[in-house]
Amino acid sequence: MKTSNFEYPIAKDNDGKTIWKFLISEFKPKGKIFTPFNIISVPVILLGIVLIVIRFWKGIGSITNLTQEVPWGLWIGFDVVTGVAFAGGAYVLTFIVYILNNQKYHSIVRITVLNGFLAYVFYAGALLLDLGRPWNVINPIIGNSFGTSSVLFLVAWHFLLYMLAQLIEFSPAVAEWLGAKRARKILSGMTIAAVIFGITLSTLHQSGLGALYLMAKDKIHPLWYSEFIPILFLVSSIFAGLSMVIFEGSISHKVFFNQISEKHNKEQDGIVRGLSRICAGAMFAYFALQVLIFIHQKRWDLLGTPMGYWYLLEMIGFVLIPMLMFVSGYRRKSINMIKTAAILTMVGVILNRLNVTVIGFKWDEAIRYVPSWMEVVVTLTVIFTEIWIFRWVVRRMPVLRDAPIWAKNQDK
Repeated sequence: MKTSNFEYPIAKDNDGKTIWKFLISEFKPKGKIFTPFNIISVPVILLGIVLIVIRFWKGIGSITNLTQEVPWGLWIGFDVVTGVAFAGGAYVLTFIVYILNNQKYHSIVRITVLNGFLAYVFYAGALLLDLGRPWNVINPIIGNSFGTSSVLFLVAWHFLLYMLAQLIEFSPAVAEWLGAKRARKILSGMTIAAVIFGITLSTLHQSGLGALYLMAKDKIHPLWYSEFIPILFLVSSIFAGLSMVIFEGSISHKVFFNQISEKHNKEQDGIVRGLSRICAGAMFAYFALQVLIFIHQKRWDLLGTPMGYWYLLEMIGFVLIPMLMFVSGYRRKSINMIKTAAILTMVGVILNRLNVTVIGFKWDEAIRYVPSWMEVVVTLTVIFTEIWIFRWVVRRMPVLRDAPIWAKNQDK
C-alpha cells in the first residue's frame, strides 16, 4: 500500500498551545488495544515494575541469586552483553549507507538506528539494576576507584557517547514529526559526523565488552576463553546485528504494513538477500577464527566432555549450519530460508554470550549460579517496555514511511 506524504499540523496558533495539544494527542492509542502481545506484555511489565521497586527497596539479593562470588548474572549476560551485540546492525548499516554510499539499504536505516538507540538506552539502564550500589555508577565514568586505564572506564564512555551519536542520527525523524524545519536542516547536517563518530565508538565498545572477560581467565571454561574474545565479540556483533535487522524487519513489515510505500515494499526481498550475504561472510570469518583458536589451544580432550558437546552444538548447530543456510538462501532467492537462518543465528549469539558470561563462568563450582524467576521477569520487562516504545515511535514518526515533502526538498 502506498502512503502519501503529509506534514504534521503543529505550527503555533495565536494561543501558542497547538504544539502541546499535538503532543498530548500523540499519546492516544493507535491500533488495536487487545492484541496477543499487549495481553501478554502488560501483566509482565506490571509485575516487573513491582520487582524492580523491591530490588531498590530491599537490595539486589532480594530478587536475584547473585552473590559476592558471582556478581554478574543474567542481567549482564543477556541484557547488556547479548543485547549490545543485537544492536550492532546500526553501526553496520550506517557504515554501508553513509560511508560506502550504498543507497540500497537506505530505507531501513532509520528503523535500525532507532532499534539500536533504544537497545543501548534500555540495556545501559539495566546496568543500574545489576549494581549493588547503583549510585556508584558514576565511578567508572569519572575514573574514580578504577582509573582511566580501566576497561570499564572505556566501555562506560563508549556507551554514553555512542548513545549521543545515535540520538543525533535519529533526530531528523523527530524534527520531521514535529515539523521543525530549521532544526531538521541543522540536525541532518550533523548526521555524517555523528555516523563516523558512532561507528568508531561502536567497534571499540563491541570489542571492549569482550575485553572485560580477559581478566576472568581462570573463571571461564577453556573452550570459551581466549585472548581473542574482543575480536570474536566484534565480528559476531556484525552478523548478530544484521540477523536482528532481518528478524525485526520481517515482523515490522507485517505490523506496520500500512506505513511502507509500494516502492520500499518491493525492495524488501533484495535487502534481505543482501544482508544474508554479509551475514554469511562475517560468520565465515568468525567460524574460521574459532577453529584456529581451538587448534592453537589444543583443547581436543575437552570435546568428549558434556561442555565439549555443548560447544559443538553452538559452533555447528548455530554458526556453521545457519551460515550455510544464508549462502543457500541467497543463491536460491529463498527469503524463508534466510529468515530461518537469522533466527538460528540469533539463538547462537545468545548461547555464545551466555556461555561466556553465565553458563561457562565458574562452571566447575559445586554450587552454580542459576537465575531466579524474578530475574527472568525483570529481563522480560526491559524487553517488552523497549518494544512498546519502539512501536509507539514507529507509528508516529517517519521511520518506515517516507519523509515529508519539505524534508526531501531540504536534502536536494
